[in-house]
Amino acid sequence: MKIKEQVISKEMLVPFIIITSLFALWGFANDITNPMVAAFQTVMEITNAKASLIQFAFYGGYATMAIPAALFVKRYSYKSGVLLGLVLYATGALLFYPAAQFEMFGFFLGSLYILTFGLAFLETTCNPYIMSMGDEATATRRLNFAQSFNPLGSIMGMFVASKVILDSLQSDVRDEAGNLVFTTLSSAEKALIRTNDLAIIRNPYVLLGFVVLLMFLVIYLTKMPTRKDADHSVHAGESFKRLLANGKYREGVIAQVFYMVAQITCWTFIIQYADNLGIKKSTAQNYNIIAMSMFIGFRFVSTYLMKYFNPRVLLTVFAIGGMCTTAGAILIEGTLGLYCLVATSGFMSLMFPTIYGIALHGLGDDVTLGAAGLIMAIVGGAVGPPIQGMIIDMERVAWLPAVNFSFIIPFICFIAIAFYGYRTLTVYKEA
Repeated sequence: MKIKEQVISKEMLVPFIIITSLFALWGFANDITNPMVAAFQTVMEITNAKASLIQFAFYGGYATMAIPAALFVKRYSYKSGVLLGLVLYATGALLFYPAAQFEMFGFFLGSLYILTFGLAFLETTCNPYIMSMGDEATATRRLNFAQSFNPLGSIMGMFVASKVILDSLQSDVRDEAGNLVFTTLSSAEKALIRTNDLAIIRNPYVLLGFVVLLMFLVIYLTKMPTRKDADHSVHAGESFKRLLANGKYREGVIAQVFYMVAQITCWTFIIQYADNLGIKKSTAQNYNIIAMSMFIGFRFVSTYLMKYFNPRVLLTVFAIGGMCTTAGAILIEGTLGLYCLVATSGFMSLMFPTIYGIALHGLGDDVTLGAAGLIMAIVGGAVGPPIQGMIIDMERVAWLPAVNFSFIIPFICFIAIAFYGYRTLTVYKEA
């Protein structure tokens, strides 16, 4: 049945646009960072597993700061949470300057960790903020629409990673046989290239820091809506008990963890998958851009379909689709397997906001802490890549290239998401 409720009212349009722009801003940070695993692996001469600590630091920041962010927003306001998030975001980005000066991998990890403190504040705040800007009946559609602009920022991040960073790295130059020249150089020559390449990695993050500070000023000077009849007192213990007793919410957090593992592993290691086929890193990043373009297109399509189909049905169907494409990436060697991996992004498109909206529906005053739990679930992005990196370092598993077999991880994740979708249609259909 077609939904006729207004998704965004005129009086909420300007605040909605401003807050929605932040979805693109953290999408940029996510997807300029994913390819840095491959970049740091080469320039710092480390293993895939160690380079994957980039993702561990990046997504670990969400796990650390999501609940403190929720408690802060509960005590103060959505606007305060957004402003503090932007300050932390800018601080982490600007710390890339001294990190490049010292040429310490650990310093880069620390900078990303602080940067994602800010992203945790923004995501914990902005997602429920968008849902609150109208009727609860249209909250999931409204959030899906706002989330549709997140991958636009991601596309920009991927483009900068490919054309500004990866394409300019001297450490990724190959000879006519396709071998890295960097590995054959003397220590002194490597040191010069490393200094150059780390500066190339640094510059977009520093510029990003200044853009974030500009957004801070815009939001600080803009009148934003406040929560009606909001209870600013913090009763975290009682809220946690109610949330843990809510099966739909509890399983939604678990499903979100699995989704984040699937998303980040698929996007982080698409470069390694292509590299195994002899494709240069900067060229391989183009496949990531195509994948994100599919993600954007399918996000708008799925948001439209929610006018006519239950979001829980769509979640289940899309999860089954993700199982099929990742199975293709595992079992099919060559370019067709790479195409299957790219196609997976189309099926992932609706998952995060749909799981989020289903899990938070009907939580009332517990929605802020409930949102924190779902943002903490982003820690899945920290857990998956190091495990997948260790598998890839094995080179072969049975008859398959290890990089192909490593995508068994997102395949399992899509099974879990499909199961959650099925449960929301049967066990929790009234919730």
